[in-house]
Amino acid sequence: MVRDKEETKRKLLAAAVQEFAEHGIAGARVDRIAKNAGANKAMIYAYFCSKEGLFDEVLKQQVDAAIEAVPITADDLAGYAGRLFDRYVEHPEVLRLAAWHRLENGFDAIPEAEAKAYVHKVAAIAEAQEKGELPQHFDPEELLSLVVHLSILGFSSPVASRDLVVRSVDQLLRSR
Repeated sequence: MVRDKEETKRKLLAAAVQEFAEHGIAGARVDRIAKNAGANKAMIYAYFCSKEGLFDEVLKQQVDAAIEAVPITADDLAGYAGRLFDRYVEHPEVLRLAAWHRLENGFDAIPEAEAKAYVHKVAAIAEAQEKGELPQHFDPEELLSLVVHLSILGFSSPVASRDLVVRSVDQLLRSR
């Protein structure tokens, strides 16, 4: 039987998302990932070199998918925050993976895809501020951080909702 390398990699990555989201890098087990993917654990090492390499690829794919699914709209940051909230509800694993990454690598360790997107988002906010589309009472980095973290807080709080996130960002943009 001929092995389909791409299908095996896809199955390993899908199984790894859940394993890493639940257990982190240190707690994840390659045996469970391979079993849940219906693959041999040697394939993890063949395709990703290590458990850490597999985690890095999983995180990269999850961050890339979130960035693609929720592009920044600097002229509608409240809507952007709402869409981020929706994404976290639909895919809570991305926040768990990011949290594990930071816990196990330090809070200054930011995945490359996230860092690139961050630069783009800050630039979009700065441009919107220069055009007068956004207030300037926060610098672009502060404003992005507040918007993103309000969407995360809204997702992680039992009393929060999408509506609260959107209203909060809207109010943030109005306040002085």
